[in-house]
Amino acid sequence: MTVIKINAITVPENSGDELGKRFAARRDSMVGTSGFEGFELLQPTDERTTWLVITRWATEEDFENWRTSQDFQKSHGSGEREAPSGEQSKKPVGMSAELWSYTVSVTG
Repeated sequence: MTVIKINAITVPENSGDELGKRFAARRDSMVGTSGFEGFELLQPTDERTTWLVITRWATEEDFENWRTSQDFQKSHGSGEREAPSGEQSKKPVGMSAELWSYTVSVTG
């Protein structure tokens, strides 16, 4: 059964485009990650400043293995970050984040 993880990221007003650019630049970084089935970045269409990252995983164990991996640590600013081609590491766009967990109950 597919495991759904939703990361609700609140960003400062007018900073969402930067979040979108960063996700677009790394869209292929998860290719080959065990159990990873895909993701979407949802942009709010109203005055909200919370963007949703929806990821799908084959199992909870696959998600946890990725979450404790060095790849996760590097991409989420924990530990040393390597910026490509000599660039400085960028500060996080999000002011806060909350992780929600779901499974698919009914599909249409």
